[in-house]
Amino acid sequence: MDREEFAQAVERYGDMVFRVAYSCLKRREDAEDVMQETLLKLYREDKSFDSEDHRRFWLIRVAVNECRKVMRWYRRVVPLDELPEAAAFDRPEQSELFRAVMDLPAKYRLAIYLYYYEGYSVREVGELTRTRESTVQTRLARAREMLKQKLQEV
Repeated sequence: MDREEFAQAVERYGDMVFRVAYSCLKRREDAEDVMQETLLKLYREDKSFDSEDHRRFWLIRVAVNECRKVMRWYRRVVPLDELPEAAAFDRPEQSELFRAVMDLPAKYRLAIYLYYYEGYSVREVGELTRTRESTVQTRLARAREMLKQKLQEV
């Protein structure tokens, strides 16, 4: 991959990789590290991709694996009031939903993010997270229920 092609890939996919990592790790610094490591792997990767969708899928898969490496090293919980992005929404209900999603356990949070925000199907989320479709469906259903209960409390 030459520098120009890499620069285009960073421009096109950098934010997406960061959002995937942030939804897993809930820490800006760790998400930035995962984004950099993922993009470095893309630069060093000596294979051609069948399509842009294939490259996008590969990047998300690598980002999820890098997040798992970070989570193995330490399991640190960041208080939600340390998340400045929660205050950046136009409407209060958007901030409440963000806080509720970020409060979910990682496996539910990642499934919600990939399904609703990145637009992947249940099958694709299963492939990305290396889980069965039925597991993804269960995680989505449980996450929806948790969000419903949490948002009704608010």
